[in-house]
Amino acid sequence: MATVFIHATVTLDGFMADAEGGVDWMFDIPTVPEDEEVVKKVMTNIGAVVGGANKTATVEDGEEPYGGALQVPVYLMTHEEREPVERKGTTYTFVVDDIARAVEMAKEAAGDRWVSLLGGSISRQCLQLGLVDEIHLDVVPLLLGDGISLFAGLGQRVDLKRVETPGFAGEAHLRYRVLR
Repeated sequence: MATVFIHATVTLDGFMADAEGGVDWMFDIPTVPEDEEVVKKVMTNIGAVVGGANKTATVEDGEEPYGGALQVPVYLMTHEEREPVERKGTTYTFVVDDIARAVEMAKEAAGDRWVSLLGGSISRQCLQLGLVDEIHLDVVPLLLGDGISLFAGLGQRVDLKRVETPGFAGEAHLRYRVLR
């Protein structure tokens, strides 16, 4: 059975994007080969992705999850029915207003691999519904001071158990299991 996990790069003060939604700061953080190995290990285990659709329910250049490096099924939440989009070997399926259904579809597609949840709203909704098995955060040594928080507005307590927390020159990689 697939493991459903939240996967995000965040700053030390908990922001996944700046106040305007930009993530350019992610590319300024120096990494070492050990950081890249941790991320590569995660990416090789991903079998499907659930995220939010953009306002036009299209997939534009630069909007592909993981920069288009993965060719796995992607399920995008939307408010209106849309036909699936095929782009660069990846099928993007739009799911209307039912995140539990999107996660189930992704789990089925992923098989024994992992389902990656991308974005704050998607992550919070899935936590609230009890759909999340693990949280993987790549924490960079940066304080933005303001921005878009990954967990702001969750509105409930979620107990976690640390699975692993390797840290290297560029990032700390935090992996927690959600306790039920």
